[in-house]
Amino acid sequence: MKRQLLAGFVFLLALSFCALAQAVTVTPKKTVYKRPRPISKYKRTFTVTYPRIRAATPALSKKIETAISYSKVLGLNVNEEINEVQWLEEADYTVDYNDRGIFVITLSMNGSGAYPDGSSKTIVIDTKTGHRIGTPQAFRDTSGLLDLIRERQKAEIGSAIEEIKKDPDAAESDPSGLFSEKIFSLNDLDQFALDANGITFIYDYEFPHVIEALEPEGRYKFTWKEIAKFIKPGGPLASFISK
Repeated sequence: MKRQLLAGFVFLLALSFCALAQAVTVTPKKTVYKRPRPISKYKRTFTVTYPRIRAATPALSKKIETAISYSKVLGLNVNEEINEVQWLEEADYTVDYNDRGIFVITLSMNGSGAYPDGSSKTIVIDTKTGHRIGTPQAFRDTSGLLDLIRERQKAEIGSAIEEIKKDPDAAESDPSGLFSEKIFSLNDLDQFALDANGITFIYDYEFPHVIEALEPEGRYKFTWKEIAKFIKPGGPLASFISK
């Protein structure tokens, strides 16, 4: 009887561990920072909402928090923002996926200098290791994968050029020049999001602020079936294409 109870306890413990390994718990911690010498009344404070992580172990929790920190991902230096830079108004995050041992989060910052601006990045984390998942871990045949994405990008650029030509404010310009060096590259493969339906590769065209409204979305989504042959066998994303 004791052996049966012990076996049952071990089984439940194993199930609990597996559940923790599949997803993490994310709790927002909102912090308002005050600037001692604000350059204007609009710069007196700024807000950072931190994602606090609870994973299978405290060490793993800390590892994931470090990997998704604003400083590491977006280069935010809070001390500089308090005393010198004074650009930031708000830093926040959204959880895009949290299951099957994969955690996807988008970090964003918004602020103003000469004009309002912002930036964001999406990070994909292996919750079993705490490491960010990038191209070497996730994909194979990257040249073939790039060809597939560039085909989508080419179609997007073609549509964007036609739309820009219709804009009366851009009638005197050559819109094709905006895209002359905009090619999805190997380094861009690290910027992706995913969910149960597929992968979305992300490209930032980095248009100047004055024409930012004309910038294409830069989101290339593929179902797991469409992308299956490019997923590395045995890698952290392999479970999404297994039958």
